[in-house]
Amino acid sequence: MAERRVAHARQSSSITGSQIIPQECIGQHSPKPLSTTETGSVDPKDLETGGELLKPRFKTIWHRFLGRGRKPVGVIQSIKKIYGCSWLNVLLLLTPVAWWAHFDQRFADSHTVVFSLCLLTIIPHECLFDYCGEQMALYCGQDFGNLLTITLNNAVEVTLAIMLLLKCELKLLQSTITGVVLLHLLLVPGAAFLTGGAEIWEQDLHPIHTQLNHTLLTVGVLALLLPAAFYAAISGSTSNAISANGDLPDLTSSTQIDFLRMSRGLAVLLLLIYICSRIFYHNPPGAGNNSLTHALTPAEFKAREAKLEREEPEVNQWVCICFLILDIAIVAVTSEWLVDSIEPVRNISGITSEWFGLVLLPFASFSADGAVAAGYFCHKTLRRVWSKTKDPGEPPNTMAKAEAIDLSIQFILLWMPFLVLLGWWTGKPFNLLFDFFEVALLLGACFLVNFVTADSKTNWAEGFILLSFYAMMVLCTWYYTGESDISSLLLCSGEPATST
Repeated sequence: MAERRVAHARQSSSITGSQIIPQECIGQHSPKPLSTTETGSVDPKDLETGGELLKPRFKTIWHRFLGRGRKPVGVIQSIKKIYGCSWLNVLLLLTPVAWWAHFDQRFADSHTVVFSLCLLTIIPHECLFDYCGEQMALYCGQDFGNLLTITLNNAVEVTLAIMLLLKCELKLLQSTITGVVLLHLLLVPGAAFLTGGAEIWEQDLHPIHTQLNHTLLTVGVLALLLPAAFYAAISGSTSNAISANGDLPDLTSSTQIDFLRMSRGLAVLLLLIYICSRIFYHNPPGAGNNSLTHALTPAEFKAREAKLEREEPEVNQWVCICFLILDIAIVAVTSEWLVDSIEPVRNISGITSEWFGLVLLPFASFSADGAVAAGYFCHKTLRRVWSKTKDPGEPPNTMAKAEAIDLSIQFILLWMPFLVLLGWWTGKPFNLLFDFFEVALLLGACFLVNFVTADSKTNWAEGFILLSFYAMMVLCTWYYTGESDISSLLLCSGEPATST
């Protein structure tokens, strides 16, 4: 997605030739309105007078998925396009090296080498998932394509989280969940708002999506506040000591069971909320209603759907599906070995498990996007500085990039409850009682993001604010050592108690 975002940032979809929505809903993108010559790559044929989409190219979604009426894409061509989608794919060559280092006895005590190789190997898989998700969007349409892209963007983090669960690294898993949500709420959209709004007065968000996202994000964070508040109310009666062999006293065992039952009930409700939100999003009440026909839908959002119907895919859909299955398997194996090396590396480096989970592991998924975006903007800046001609460049994009917020919502409403239920099935006592510090971070991030996007508009200053708050969180987390009482409720059977 990183390179696709970069390519999309070169385009402008500001259409002033037809009034799609009332002027007061469009917002002021720049002090001077864009002329009709600044329509970027959006084909005027994509929209008819009045902002209505042209007649759909495909009769049904199934016809679209099968690619009827489109130029067929060969298997060899598809494989070349997949592995050539990003320069970061060169790191895939480290995959056999990381696997060899894991099995080679000469590296048995070099856990840092194995950890570093596995971490570098995982980074390009994020780009591969992004690219395949966007190619599948051409076969599925914008609505289902966005859902697929969001799900695939979470694939690396979800795979890593499942490995942490199966290895019974439950406290580290909680920190990683918090870190993933914070990164996608603050760092990724903050960087997108900062760079995207550097040359434009304001950028738009889809108003309807933004309103629903505010509610979904808030209820997801409040679901974590409930167990924390419950624990605070009864904390005076759950401070019993833990025996040396890790066995919990009767009262603490009872408390652990209560929180497990509570968490499983909350998980089912969160899943229902997410499912209902997707049903509302994809099939809102009323005949013919969808995200494209709403009066407040930005013009570029409508034009993008028409572009997806017109654009020819670069990858065969069946090759893409098979590749995704294979790629998930590779990430799963690499993540397992990464998790195996975390504890030795943490002991050697002296880094707390909280900072490991809140910052380091989630940042690995952002490295791919960050590296590609940084490379593009450095290249663009140098080209402007050294260019001998006064090239005005491409018009700025009027739509803000906020897909990362959708990633956070899906992770906290879908994947976090899934992990709770998976832990129930596998006998791992994973619950939703997070540290108060982690809950406070999530509440603060939720409040700030909802406040920044409340008017469905963003600018570069608000992006810098999000980045600054993330930096504050990283700084404070470096000195945080965790809560041992809460960690004791996450001990697997026979696991010794350890102090953080």
